Amino acid sequence: MGRLPAERNVRWFLLGQLVSVLGDTMLWLVAGIWVKELTGSNSAAALTFFLVIVGTLCAPVGGMVADRYRRRRLLLVLNLATAAVLPVLLLVRDSGQVWLVYLVMLLYGLSNSFLDPAQAGLLRVLVPGERVGEVNGLLQTAKQSLRLISPLAGAGLFAALGAHAVVLVDTGTFLVAVATLLAVRLDEEAPSAGGSGWRTEITEGVRHLAKTVVLRQLTIGCALTMVGMGLAETVGLAVVGDGLGRPPAFLGVLLVGQGVGAVLAGLTAARIARRIGDGLLVAAGMASFGLGALLQTVPSVAVVATGMVLCGASMPWIAIGLTTIGFRHTPPELVGRVYAGFTVIMTVPQVLAMAVGAALIAAVDFRVVLVAMAVTVAAAAGYLFTRPEQRWATVGADAVRE
Repeated sequence: MGRLPAERNVRWFLLGQLVSVLGDTMLWLVAGIWVKELTGSNSAAALTFFLVIVGTLCAPVGGMVADRYRRRRLLLVLNLATAAVLPVLLLVRDSGQVWLVYLVMLLYGLSNSFLDPAQAGLLRVLVPGERVGEVNGLLQTAKQSLRLISPLAGAGLFAALGAHAVVLVDTGTFLVAVATLLAVRLDEEAPSAGGSGWRTEITEGVRHLAKTVVLRQLTIGCALTMVGMGLAETVGLAVVGDGLGRPPAFLGVLLVGQGVGAVLAGLTAARIARRIGDGLLVAAGMASFGLGALLQTVPSVAVVATGMVLCGASMPWIAIGLTTIGFRHTPPELVGRVYAGFTVIMTVPQVLAMAVGAALIAAVDFRVVLVAMAVTVAAAAGYLFTRPEQRWATVGADAVRE
């Protein structure tokens, strides 16, 4: 792994990815806090997260575009376009203009539906197949490490200078991403034009997931997990306010604990995967999330913080295991569409769960929602732990295809 940062293109790619994640995390958190302060409503705040997820439903189109065009050029255009949209938030002054926050967050999600598969495709081009697991582990660990600083940085900047300052910083991160992409020296071949029709191409990623046994099982387990995680998007502010009696900005402090868990998990992911396989690493991440959700029902900062650490640990274990297996069982020309297909399959249950969660959080005690999250994700973990194919996920694709 130590050789990878010295490789110029990978170094610039990682830098751009990390700066972008920093801005995304800050804005995602601050948008919810901002709407909560403007409206006083947990449900209104949760709607900001919901709209970002809704925007990602265009991922199948984004995946097809990522596989049809040079990824580096596409990412340059997408980053510039997103940087041009974000300053609209500078017009928001009071609760009567909250609709602008909703609009921009919807467009933010739409942008991600094109950015994410293009980034996955470019990573596959930059890194040889046998080393994808290495660089992915490095990238995920570094991304999750940002959770140590971005929540506090975002909440602190919001408290000191207001939401507009966070908007300007996030806009700047997209411009930095453009600069790092320009620094990448890559003679990327133009992908071959699709000849089977756009409808067939859009669904090809989903069909690949369906016919590849190990990927199909992971998709089922992760779809169930996203129901639990969708509920989580609506409960964070309630845990802080109703459970701990703290102001909304305290969520940023708790998210530091999530970052600590993510860093520790990222550092241990490779060792655990070598022992149990990447598929069971994903299942372990799910189990960690379920236990973390249960701990957040306790009205204690220390216990809730421990729960956040466990939830944070779940993210890199799931992401590293999924991405490594996904790249291993997917040909390079299909990466964008498979990534996008998986994203949209995850998004639909997450969106539905967020909608249900937004209604539940206004009608029932938030602890009920947390227990429902834990039970749902535990079921997903149990499913994967009992699939023998997940123990074979480190072998070649032919061994797990029907």
